[in-house]
Amino acid sequence: MNLRNFRNEARDDYLEAILMITQERGHCRSINIAETLDVTKPSVSVAVSKLIEAGLIVMDNEKMIHFTPEGKELAELTLAKHNYLKGLLIQAGIDDDVAEKEACAMEHGISEESFEKLRAMYPVEVQ
Repeated sequence: MNLRNFRNEARDDYLEAILMITQERGHCRSINIAETLDVTKPSVSVAVSKLIEAGLIVMDNEKMIHFTPEGKELAELTLAKHNYLKGLLIQAGIDDDVAEKEACAMEHGISEESFEKLRAMYPVEVQ
């Protein structure tokens, strides 16, 4: 399955959360995802199972979540899109809170090609 052509907003949100949690804490567990995304533990359990099944993450014996290479690449791309789009909106004069919400919505709909072309044409200093 070519994951670049398979868009899934929830999947991307979970991968992005796992990446941010791991960067902040050095590790990630399901409870951390539930707290970050403000969702229930059963919802996280279902999502984590789907991410494992898709080959994007693995869970070790201590219930720590780790990326597969493909999962990490997709998570990093999603976070890069989010940060760039938020920075672009802020640079255009959009309020920070609004920019955060709108960047989250936009990151799921923009292709990698369009994202790269925008980023090349309109450089933004990401905060």
